[in-house]
Amino acid sequence: MSTLAPLSETPETATSTVQELEAVRARFPAGSILPQDGLDQPTWIVSRDVLAAVARELKDNPQTQFDLMLDLCGVDFPDREERFEAVYHLYSLHRGARLRLKVPLREDDAVIPSLIPVWKAANWFEREIYDMFGVRVEGHPNLSRILTHEAFQGHALRKDYDPARRWILTEDKIYKPHFDLPPGENEDDMFERMTVNIGPTHPAMHGTFRLMAVLDGETIVASDVEIGYLHRCFEKMSETHTWQHVIPYTDRLNYCSSFINNVGYCKTVEKLLGVEPPPKAVWARTILSEFSRIMDHCVCNGTTLVDAGGLTNFWYLFQPREEIYGLLESVCGARLTVSACRIGGLIQDLPPDFEARCRRLLEIIPPFVEDSEKLVNKNRIWIDRSVGIAAISGEEAVNWGWTGPCLRASGVGYDVRRAHPYDLYDTVDWEVPVLYGGDVYDRWRIRMLEIWQSLKIIRQLLDRGMPEGPHIVDDPHVALPSKEACYNEMEAMIYHFKLIMDGIRVPAGEIYNMVEGANGELGFYTISDGTGKPYRNHCRPPCFPIFSTFSRLIQGGSLSDAIVSLGGLNIVAGELER
Repeated sequence: MSTLAPLSETPETATSTVQELEAVRARFPAGSILPQDGLDQPTWIVSRDVLAAVARELKDNPQTQFDLMLDLCGVDFPDREERFEAVYHLYSLHRGARLRLKVPLREDDAVIPSLIPVWKAANWFEREIYDMFGVRVEGHPNLSRILTHEAFQGHALRKDYDPARRWILTEDKIYKPHFDLPPGENEDDMFERMTVNIGPTHPAMHGTFRLMAVLDGETIVASDVEIGYLHRCFEKMSETHTWQHVIPYTDRLNYCSSFINNVGYCKTVEKLLGVEPPPKAVWARTILSEFSRIMDHCVCNGTTLVDAGGLTNFWYLFQPREEIYGLLESVCGARLTVSACRIGGLIQDLPPDFEARCRRLLEIIPPFVEDSEKLVNKNRIWIDRSVGIAAISGEEAVNWGWTGPCLRASGVGYDVRRAHPYDLYDTVDWEVPVLYGGDVYDRWRIRMLEIWQSLKIIRQLLDRGMPEGPHIVDDPHVALPSKEACYNEMEAMIYHFKLIMDGIRVPAGEIYNMVEGANGELGFYTISDGTGKPYRNHCRPPCFPIFSTFSRLIQGGSLSDAIVSLGGLNIVAGELER
């Protein structure tokens, strides 16, 4: 397993990727794999009959080595004979290459084989496509709903599902845990053991999650996790709102660093439009994204230390968060859910004291981070509670679909900002920290190291100076005209009316675009049918595959260790359940 971040894909490596994919395609029957040209990345339409074999070949073949299954989502085309598409997003860490697989399915035969034997990350993604679209997955060990409850009827992301419909959960439909017991044991052997239920409203859960654990004394023998209590309906609501109106919903994904969500979504739509935001907007986006990353890491590390009894660190690390909130508030008037980006730039021009505020934060933040590190770096209680706890190897983390700080703490240096640079990340000097313990301690430590790298990035951009010019593109088909123009020019008033009532007209097409969120690769797979609203807007949530590994991480450990382990994974309910 390479511990270095992959190189950015160049025209030469892209050509090589196409050749290697063609060699793989030639091994399968004619017509079973059809390339789809003209898209943002290599895309294959794959017959269901060969899907499992194709997946295994793509992963195991050293010429392709698609070792990371990033995502699986569904798309509904009611007017097509093959109504559904199961869409897989694959990535090769070794080569920095991407591949999209589409499996067309008839409504009366919507069945796909499980790919869990190939990628363990497929587990929860397959449950999601079953829950949201009704696509059945043969061979899945626990094919049950995951984002809705067992009393829910229908499939929420089908186009003909009424978004106003509600279903009441009755007691007889409460989720029955699926315990993966050790070999040779069954539930009849558990009379001396105790099953405890934590959540979904317990503060130790860091959100609306439910943990059911089978205990032998204080040791966790088996466990299961139930999610879905905070299902935000992000993807369904995206289909009923204009492109610009979706931005506030992105805030409520990872609400600990909402500005990064804004950037990820807006960049996706901008690429579909072929629009480049002005230099000032790109500069500000990069700086505010890094401040948001610092804020997110402070929240994660501060609350993880609280779970281990280190309350003082909580206050030390939450003060930088409070100070960064002040900067965000000066930019857009909001603190938590900022909606500070717009497609094509920013919500408004930067305040006159923006640079001064940023400089002040560069002075304020380091002492708090240093003090927190001094408190725990050699603290015997913290070391005993974190070193070796919930450890996972880099190879296993990749198999489960991990990205972000959790993956880098296991020795795999994949970071979207370095592997596929966007905004100004390839114009500044910074490093991708990598640690190798893969445990609670290294996941805490990697975030502290990343805080210092974010400060380094911000300092270089401030030294470069704020670019001159507008904060948003000068395109009346994308950005609202100024208030002054609307008051004095008929054309501006018409453009304003059209954008508010009908929304931006995004050309028909599809795209997957990603940014480095605070907890991993945050991706948006978006399909436009040429209207003012997204046809399909799917979010690839970094913490979804990470949390799917939780039961495996805590098995054999103590219940108290499970709580500390959860904090270090940085699971955010709004992003997890969308």
